[in-house]
Amino acid sequence: MISNLRYWSLLVLIVLVYIAGMFVTLFESDSAQFAVMAMRMVQENDFLNLIKGGAQYLDKPHLHFWLAAFSFKLFGLVDWAYRIPAVLVTLLGAYSCYGLGKLLYNTNTGKLAAIIFMTAQTIILSVIDVRTDAVLTAFTILSIWQFATYIEKRTLISIVMGGLAAGLAFSSKGQIALFVIGVAIICHLSYTRKWESVLSWKVLVGLAFFGIASAPMLYAYYHQFDLHPEKVIRGTANRSGILFIFWEQSLERTGGAMGETSKDYFFFFHTFLWVFIPWTIPALFAIGSRIRNLFKLKLSYNPKFEFLTLGTIVIFFAVASFSQFKLPHYLNIVIPLFAVLTASYINDLIRFDKRKTLKILLGSQYFVLSIVFTAILFICFYVFKFESLLASVLLMILLMVIIYFCLKREARFLRIITISVYSSLLLNSVLNLHFYPKLLDYQAGSSMAKVVSEEKIPVDQIYRISDFNTWALDFYNRQPVKHISIKAIEKKKEVWLYVNDKDLRRVQEAGLDWDQQFTENDYHVSMLSKDFLNPSTRKRSLKKMYLIHLH
Repeated sequence: MISNLRYWSLLVLIVLVYIAGMFVTLFESDSAQFAVMAMRMVQENDFLNLIKGGAQYLDKPHLHFWLAAFSFKLFGLVDWAYRIPAVLVTLLGAYSCYGLGKLLYNTNTGKLAAIIFMTAQTIILSVIDVRTDAVLTAFTILSIWQFATYIEKRTLISIVMGGLAAGLAFSSKGQIALFVIGVAIICHLSYTRKWESVLSWKVLVGLAFFGIASAPMLYAYYHQFDLHPEKVIRGTANRSGILFIFWEQSLERTGGAMGETSKDYFFFFHTFLWVFIPWTIPALFAIGSRIRNLFKLKLSYNPKFEFLTLGTIVIFFAVASFSQFKLPHYLNIVIPLFAVLTASYINDLIRFDKRKTLKILLGSQYFVLSIVFTAILFICFYVFKFESLLASVLLMILLMVIIYFCLKREARFLRIITISVYSSLLLNSVLNLHFYPKLLDYQAGSSMAKVVSEEKIPVDQIYRISDFNTWALDFYNRQPVKHISIKAIEKKKEVWLYVNDKDLRRVQEAGLDWDQQFTENDYHVSMLSKDFLNPSTRKRSLKKMYLIHLH
């Protein structure tokens, strides 16, 4: 389908884009917050308790934080070390996409599925703005692949690996992993009618290894919460960590106890349009084609098809759309299934020489490339103008390579794959090397940490008088900013306060004076607005944060 040289060249370039993103400043709030929580584990040598800003943290299991803490132990408390586990498990997820694609279809489908997964926009973002989703996604698709392998081949090693991966996925974000894995396997069993594979002692072995993999997380929850019923979490005492992760977690999110993020029942449908770029249009074609084929077959089994990917995607969207707590990265867990489904569709177009459809898809990918190119021009020559000649030269070289492949006379499917991958490479190399570094200059916490380091300000003397988050400052100072009351300040001989405009007025009204002040622009970098992106109106979208020295 595609030569090994080109395939591996594209994979190397994708990994280089991942590596470039590893050195970007951590984003607030989740990435920086989770990094601080893992940092506390290392500093206090406490790997059983999850603590967020001094408070008990129940929301997510431990695996992501353990992996980050282990990386910190090996490489030090640096931002790129926090991202190493996410990059490694994403490569594991890509290999699992290859394995599942090969199992359900053929080797070419598996190879293409891996590269589609690695270049999907939300997956690249998940190794830059690292949350729990990279670990969740990788172990979920590994588990699905191994369980499907067991159903097809009945090998003991596959159900052992499936059980271990399911336990690790469960230990990364809870019930959502078991839901998706369970739906995928039920869809596969329902379509293939291979229910007899469940009636085997090997299933008990798989359950045992699931228990082994999830046991450390369950013990940590038991130690932190079940042994301490006096702890109050979100206004409620007697919280069982084990009961929470097995039952209450999903109820709190679907029922709105965690808050409400969107009432839009089509949230995930229109969110998918951007999270799967540059493969969105081929994916929509693939879904439409697969639904038509299944109706033609009247859902009867055909060895040329599978229902695992489409069935899981449809059921996930139906259930998730009724949740009151929705965020774009919740789609990550089904992105590997989209990758396999899309790869199988493209491979079928190649095998059966569907020239008309390939021509349409090639046009769609040129359209996606044009959007990406327009976005790049907008970013590099308007939002944050290039200041480096080297950056401009590198961009021109990449553009020339893309133009070469656009004009090269070769099979349409080769151009579809190559142009799609280069669209992702172009967009994310500019984001990682130019846009994000410029954007994060407006994240006051990390910017102020540089001031603290340059001015040699003692980090143990920095306080805040309000309850706003200081995750980036906490991480880059290697120490959380402590809370202090205004009355208590008078008892201190030397105090640095990290304050916003409102706090600054409170300090003035209290009659306190300061002899040094450092000011940094502040913007919620994960919530971009037109005013911020427009250089002429950017100032009015910014807030200020101050570090003042009281005497």
